[in-house]
Amino acid sequence: MIQYAGIAIMAFLAGSVTLLFLVLASTLGPKRPNPVKAEPFECGEAPFPQANKRFAIHFYQIGMLFIIFDVELAFLFPWAALFRELGFVGLVEVAVFVFFIVLGYLYALKKGALEVQ
Repeated sequence: MIQYAGIAIMAFLAGSVTLLFLVLASTLGPKRPNPVKAEPFECGEAPFPQANKRFAIHFYQIGMLFIIFDVELAFLFPWAALFRELGFVGLVEVAVFVFFIVLGYLYALKKGALEVQ
């Protein structure tokens, strides 16, 4: 248990400094509310008149596919680190894993989820 003491101390110090900075900023910071400051800032341009307009479902599909494939491919890093120790069994397992990734990609491609509309 003593080997985790350094991690616990660093976590406590990081949390303390963060809390200190938040308290100092809220107590010592300038408090001059202004309607211009309260407006959303969009790179010097006037903000869009309607923030809740609908987007095409295509944007959501691309985002979800990116997250799914990104998380799946993150599982390849531990396999690559242990490649020599896993041997042939590890190679077969990752081949099955990559097969399902490619199968999911081909399914999305066939359904037209990656087509630009």
